Amino acid sequence: MKNLKEKLFLTIDEINERIITIRRDLHAHPELSGQEEHTKYLVKGILEVSGYQIKESNKHFGLIADLMVDENAKTVAIRADMDALPIQEQTGKPYASREKGIMHACGHDSHTAIALGTAIAIAAHKEELPGNLRFIFQPSEESKEGGSVEMIEEGALEGVSAIFGLHAYPYLNSGEIGYKYGVMMASADVFSIEIFGKSAHGARPHEGVDAILVTSMIVNSLNHIVSRMIDPLHPAVISLGTIEGGKASNIICDHVLLKGTVRTINEEIRNNIPQMMEASIEGISKSMGAKYKFDYEFGQPELINHEKIVNIIVDEAEKIIGKEKCIDLIDPVMGGEDFSEYLKLVPGAFFRLGTCDEEKKTCVPQHNSRFDVDDDALQVGMKIMGASALQFLIQSNSLHKKEHDA
Repeated sequence: MKNLKEKLFLTIDEINERIITIRRDLHAHPELSGQEEHTKYLVKGILEVSGYQIKESNKHFGLIADLMVDENAKTVAIRADMDALPIQEQTGKPYASREKGIMHACGHDSHTAIALGTAIAIAAHKEELPGNLRFIFQPSEESKEGGSVEMIEEGALEGVSAIFGLHAYPYLNSGEIGYKYGVMMASADVFSIEIFGKSAHGARPHEGVDAILVTSMIVNSLNHIVSRMIDPLHPAVISLGTIEGGKASNIICDHVLLKGTVRTINEEIRNNIPQMMEASIEGISKSMGAKYKFDYEFGQPELINHEKIVNIIVDEAEKIIGKEKCIDLIDPVMGGEDFSEYLKLVPGAFFRLGTCDEEKKTCVPQHNSRFDVDDDALQVGMKIMGASALQFLIQSNSLHKKEHDA
């Protein structure tokens, strides 16, 4: 099977410039969550020509593409997200976004291009494949709900034995990858708080209930939860992103709306935080004569990589780029990623693809108006992703043969 990987790499080398062109086209035509129509049909057209069976949805623009060689063989999946962000691009690149106020500021154009290139290259060697391939092109990763759950509900993981995913990462140099055993990323929850006071003239505050004052005390109290109520060995974040309230400078405010996010990497702490928050909100509101409404929505869970699949990625990456360019990230990050939903159901792993090149100005953090990826990283991503998927199938076949012989 070593020859198959060598052939795959040669095919990736041959199509690399085409994949770069596709990535730049996607970058120039970004689409927000739930609006990925151009991206979907570009991907669909290319995959159909390559011989994939396409499954579409009438609810969203995601699609599933299967390359079936043996119904009795294992199926391995590769996932790519497709949506962009509501940011005005300021890179000045010739392929910069043509859509006002929308850009690929998180690298999903590169994820889509890498998966597409991997799919094209693998399909070129269909007759030699040791198993089946599924490519999941997912919408709405950037949305609050995430698009992975919908894809799963519509059968994205049916018959799948393992899944691989990656993310462009400007904190590693182009040509490097980052891997992580166990918990890699935090859960991502959202909440809203409404404080109801009583309006009055600003010169007579004693006649009202100041919702802004109540809110300020609640904000202060919420920040004490992490520092004083949670074990410091278990990272957690409670962040308020918006506060809206008040109508005029001389009116005591009677209503404030707050919205924020909670991130944890420990499920027990995650489940306890809403109760901690509400206890603070309720106590302060009552003591100040205000009323409140608290809504807490659990989002994506922690992203937990499976050891066996991480081992495959690391082994294949070391052969392709060298051991010194495979970086053990060691610590998890508090960002969220809905790839975690797939990992709850099947073994898999997520890795970071280095995209930083100072000369090309691709070291800017994600969600920034000057973010871009180094196109040289695409080739690395395709080879590692393709080789890892093949290696999983090879190992599965070998295990099956041993069990059969026994």
